[in-house]
Amino acid sequence: MRDEPGATAVPLSLPRRRLPRHPGRRTAVKLLVLAVLAAAFAAQAVGALMPHVPLLLAASAGSLAAEGVLYRWQRGMVSLFAKSHADVTVRHVLRDLLLVVGLLRLGEQHREGVYAPLVAGLLVLYALHWSIQAVSVLVRRTRTLPVVTRNIDASALRLTPAPPVLLRRPGPRLAVFGLPATAGLLATAATDAPLYGVAGLTLSLGAALTGLGALLLRLLPGRRPAGEQEVLDWFDAWLARYRPTVGLYFSGGASSAYQANMWLEPLARLDGRPVIVLRERHMVQRIAATDIPVVCLPKVSTLMRLEHSTLRVLLHPSNSGKTSQVLRIPTIKHAFVNHGESDKLSSCNPYAKAYDEVWVAGPAARERYALADVGVEDKDVVEIGRPQLDAVRPYAGPPAPGAFTTVLYAPTWEGWDGNPGNTSVVEAGENLVRALLADPGVRLLYKPHPLTG
Repeated sequence: MRDEPGATAVPLSLPRRRLPRHPGRRTAVKLLVLAVLAAAFAAQAVGALMPHVPLLLAASAGSLAAEGVLYRWQRGMVSLFAKSHADVTVRHVLRDLLLVVGLLRLGEQHREGVYAPLVAGLLVLYALHWSIQAVSVLVRRTRTLPVVTRNIDASALRLTPAPPVLLRRPGPRLAVFGLPATAGLLATAATDAPLYGVAGLTLSLGAALTGLGALLLRLLPGRRPAGEQEVLDWFDAWLARYRPTVGLYFSGGASSAYQANMWLEPLARLDGRPVIVLRERHMVQRIAATDIPVVCLPKVSTLMRLEHSTLRVLLHPSNSGKTSQVLRIPTIKHAFVNHGESDKLSSCNPYAKAYDEVWVAGPAARERYALADVGVEDKDVVEIGRPQLDAVRPYAGPPAPGAFTTVLYAPTWEGWDGNPGNTSVVEAGENLVRALLADPGVRLLYKPHPLTG
């Protein structure tokens, strides 16, 4: 069966079976973590209001331990809490608030004046936290350029490494910067010695001030990257200097990067000056190793600047919602090369008629479009072979005595509709593999589709 290249062929010794999953067990673990965290906060509230120092300390320690488990083994729960508006920032504020309530209840009237500076210091810490977040947003905006590149000298844009992760993510930042303050308040509650709280708050405030200062330095005029118009002028100058002739256009999710990667080597072998045009910033790093210049143009207005370039042909390995945007450029011929061919309906998609030409492997694909009658005219179908298979040698007679016969089993995936005729894997794959491995003269290579399973 014909199929899409995309995964590395690997020798196969035995059919690989998927390990059984236990969704019920995972759900039980998540519910247990949720119950422990909720119980810890409830116990902390009771310990603060009674007040009861051992209960307050144990509940606070249990809450912190549950946070550690959450980030170490239950990362999925982190996003679930965030969607429920109970992210790490809210939980940290609640934990500190209950500690403050406990201190005030323990101190009664004659100790309120002693604990008041601790409360004030805690408020200052949270003010610094939100200030860091506001400045980090400003820094991110100055660093979000209209064009992202790879394999291009962009030193003129004055790019610098991104700030540390702690300065960009509010939840982890508050958890780390606020930990000394929380620990100091716990020690103060246990010993009735405000000095521990002062020491913890001093460490937390120092870390927060250092982070805020590091971000503010990036906003100085001499430290900022190039502005939007300066970047666009630079991009136009690069297009005029490089003079691209053929490009690969790709837009999609992270899991679809293989669809573009399979065309990198054929693109590099073409005569002319190739370029890769992307639309999503995250995709820039997911394109495999290549020397071809890569440009990411998220905005349509920036994409339209290609109309005035020397680019004449764009190859499209997949369809996406953003494909229609680039098809509006009349100076470029658009050729759909697909990311593979099989007998599934996706290999004769009606959307293909939107392109100037449809490049296919051979007569079978031409016939498939003719039988499907989806509006793709035969004159627009061009047979180019399969460049990814150029290294495969044509048949030259039976193998020499004693030599292995190499068999490549490269089935397509199951498809979206569950039709068992989409692939041989479900109905016949295991039997095929068993039969081939039973022959000692056969060397089997198995290359599954990346979405198989």
